[in-house]
Amino acid sequence: MAGTGVFEEIIEGDVFKYYTDGEWKKSASGKSVAIINPTTRTTQYKVQACTQEEVNKVMESAKIAQKQWAKTPLWKRAELLHKAAAILKEHKAPIAECLVKEIAKPAKDSVTEVVRSGDLISYCAEEGVRILGEGKFLVSDSFPGNERTKYCLTSKIPLGVVLAIPPFNYPVNLAVSKIGPALIAGNSLVLKPPTQGAVACLHMVQCFNLAGFPKGLISCITGKGSEIGDFLTMHPGVNCISFTGGDTGVAISKKAGMVPLQMELGGKDACIVLEDADLDLVAANIIKGGFSYSGQRCTAVKVVLVMESVADELVEKVNAKVAKLKVGPPEDDCDITPVVSESSANFIEGLAKDAKTKGATFCQEYKREGNLIWPLLLDNVRPDMRIAWEEPFGPIVPVIRINSIEEGIHHCNASNFGLQGCVFTKDINKAILISDAMETGTVQINSAPARGPDHFPFQGLKDSGIGSQGITNSINMMTKIKSTVINLPTPSYTMG
Repeated sequence: MAGTGVFEEIIEGDVFKYYTDGEWKKSASGKSVAIINPTTRTTQYKVQACTQEEVNKVMESAKIAQKQWAKTPLWKRAELLHKAAAILKEHKAPIAECLVKEIAKPAKDSVTEVVRSGDLISYCAEEGVRILGEGKFLVSDSFPGNERTKYCLTSKIPLGVVLAIPPFNYPVNLAVSKIGPALIAGNSLVLKPPTQGAVACLHMVQCFNLAGFPKGLISCITGKGSEIGDFLTMHPGVNCISFTGGDTGVAISKKAGMVPLQMELGGKDACIVLEDADLDLVAANIIKGGFSYSGQRCTAVKVVLVMESVADELVEKVNAKVAKLKVGPPEDDCDITPVVSESSANFIEGLAKDAKTKGATFCQEYKREGNLIWPLLLDNVRPDMRIAWEEPFGPIVPVIRINSIEEGIHHCNASNFGLQGCVFTKDINKAILISDAMETGTVQINSAPARGPDHFPFQGLKDSGIGSQGITNSINMMTKIKSTVINLPTPSYTMG
């Protein structure tokens, strides 16, 4: 159960504490932030409403701790990460319980997220030891006009203090995808969790605390974005920001200044279906890609672009599968669970109403109870409808019928997003040509978009983000190159 056993020290009364200097503390503000259960729409948990002064103290502690951590041998950093991963997986049940109650993630998927996170941390430890354990040796005479009088040694060194801001939909996994690379690279880490998902993050941070990381190296500060959000992202003590979320990331990028940024800001992932595609495979992937976790995934299928000649058959197959989806509370492992908030549900409803007004075909009756929206496939969607372009982040999938491959590619590339896309065809030559033409960070061939496995590169173009994620890319992004040049008095050549 949340807040019990090894997690007992992270809560006092009914309010969870924040974490800094190796201790769980109450905010001097005396205020808390309520976390609303999406299913019951009542307050489930409360977390500390930290102040700007407390942010200052966290940053100072992180700066001091990082200087010592950078002197810690790589093998020791990896050892502690492996230990944290084991503790995290050992206590998957209470953390998964938080995910069920905070973000309405189905119980089975919640456990999977925690276990996956532990595996990510362990992989990160191993990968970090490999790629940070080697550097480069350059000689000067490879450049025209130079003798061999200079030896250049390069290595990767930490950036300093990394600010990590994960989203509500994968608060644990997308937190550790930032924490693991930052720590193995020798950085300190300040975590600002999303409000929905904050308690799961606090439990996860306790696993790092139990693993024995140095005081001040990891901090987790909770509070209202309106009070500490900009203060955190613009803080002079921050040396790197890794953010996953939505439009807020654009504002952060404009304010952050000379700070390395790693950002994933959503997508409108297109699924292009050619005439020769295996329609049973396509239908299964539209269900998996469009409706899993109620469509609240950056890599969800968000628009289907299908050739007119096979559209009727595909829509029929998808509708048959939609009818079998289980709708209800996350505790019952339902396929479709409540979306994260009332405002999200209202936004999704607005997209559906707009499509209805403009003549889209509703393959199912629109149905909503509170934050719970039944799965909906919209056929005959046209480009003048909002749903053709906007990211619903809900269980609603639009189908646009196309008459040529070029038409599908044009719609995909006309979007301001460019995270992922997918193409279904039995012709690998066409698949490669379409993949090259799609302006997205990743294209999946004959499978729905997906973030993972976690060591794969993950990046977006245009408004979908800055930089690239994935374990190796994140480690490299959270370091910089340091060069040391040895100058010789006379040229020196190894004769062999």
